[in-house]
Amino acid sequence: MSKRLHPVAGAIALLTILTFWVATVLAETLGDMATIVAVKTAIPWGLTILIPALAAVGGSGFAIARDRSGGLVAAKRRRMPLIAANGLLILVPCAFLLSFKAQSGTLDTVFYGVQALELIAGAVNIALLGMSLRDGLRLSGRLRTATA
Repeated sequence: MSKRLHPVAGAIALLTILTFWVATVLAETLGDMATIVAVKTAIPWGLTILIPALAAVGGSGFAIARDRSGGLVAAKRRRMPLIAANGLLILVPCAFLLSFKAQSGTLDTVFYGVQALELIAGAVNIALLGMSLRDGLRLSGRLRTATA
């Protein structure tokens, strides 16, 4: 079960974060106030998908790799706490603050400062999840390492 759950939950988590990130960038660059408010209001609701997906990825990953260590498995294990901490300590609070400020119409310097922090932290999690996806594909034999 874990071997099937892990890649599905990982893909859902990565695609959800990518959706948040791209929607934010598009709303900020191309949208009007109503679009920004809609995106910033929707993101906390999207956490109801993201948080269980990340929990499933972490739990299933530990179950799959329980007797394995070193190399790609160790790299994936090192990334997971960083992904979780970044999400829980930075991204979730940013999402709620930005939603609150957008809904109240307060797009001030604090809003844009927090927005910049959220985009940077989101990009970090996208990169970390992408590296874990790559390493998972290598571990499963679905992606071969290039040789020189």
